[in-house]
Amino acid sequence: MQSLFRVFAVAAGILCATSSYAQGKVNIFVASGPTSGVYYPLGGGLADVLTKFVPNLNATAGTTDGSMANLLLMGQGKADVAFSMADASWDAYKGQGKFQKPVNVRALMVLYPNRMHIVTVEGTGITKMADLKGKRVSTGAPNSATQIMAFRVLEAYGLDPEKDIIRERLDPGKSAEAIKDRKLDAFFWVGGVPTPAVTDLGATPGLKLKLIDHSDATDAMVKKYGPLYVKDNIPAKAYPGQDSANQIATVWNVLLADEKMSDQLAYDIVKTVFERKEDLIRVHAEARNFDYKYQTQGAAVIPFHPGARKYFTEKGVKLN
Repeated sequence: MQSLFRVFAVAAGILCATSSYAQGKVNIFVASGPTSGVYYPLGGGLADVLTKFVPNLNATAGTTDGSMANLLLMGQGKADVAFSMADASWDAYKGQGKFQKPVNVRALMVLYPNRMHIVTVEGTGITKMADLKGKRVSTGAPNSATQIMAFRVLEAYGLDPEKDIIRERLDPGKSAEAIKDRKLDAFFWVGGVPTPAVTDLGATPGLKLKLIDHSDATDAMVKKYGPLYVKDNIPAKAYPGQDSANQIATVWNVLLADEKMSDQLAYDIVKTVFERKEDLIRVHAEARNFDYKYQTQGAAVIPFHPGARKYFTEKGVKLN
């Protein structure tokens, strides 16, 4: 298994904030994602904003393999706040799928839509999902929720990830490099738009980016796994060389906290995110989607933390 921490060291003394941090400085760890994705910059931006504007709080962000890694860290008491896709967080909360026991997480807020990318380039012979059969395909890093959703998309098209493709397990940055080197034919990635690794691949001289339509998988995924997925699109020109809109399946992202976090700290985190939204937009454009109206999306399957619920109630948001 890849190392869960690759860039930032976890600050000494990080703890789950169970008591009032008004009594003294509290350190929290924010688990983000791979450096080539969107969780990573937003996690760093979130940590900076919280440290600057929440009294007595020091937040440190770290890079991880993604949602599954973040949830495992939270279950081990090594993360206080985590970015995650809704489907992975639901599996963790219920103790199903890749999770052998429930992880005691609570939702702080619904963040932004995470769009499934199925990425290839011209010359691979891949123009539709059926063309993936027999190809070298990355389904995402081992501890990423990309892997969960990739398997579900393949399943909806009748493809077995263990038998019908030559499966690799790479993050988006390594996947893009492998395609450039002609060592990989396609890769799955669930992330915000634009994702740096996909932008970089599309801008590579001599290559023509192709994104594979797969929105037809959505109905079967919802039928089997619940209302976690919606039909969506990646607009034309979102990436270099992308001439037309890409019809896709989308899952929402959520910001999670350990259930033992104090109500006041959970309240202050959510309050600060909304009050400093413009600061986070400058970190990544997906922060524009931080909105009260999205808190009742199907993504909100995890119970809200009482502190978060208090904040949204004050703002007139009727949560499920």
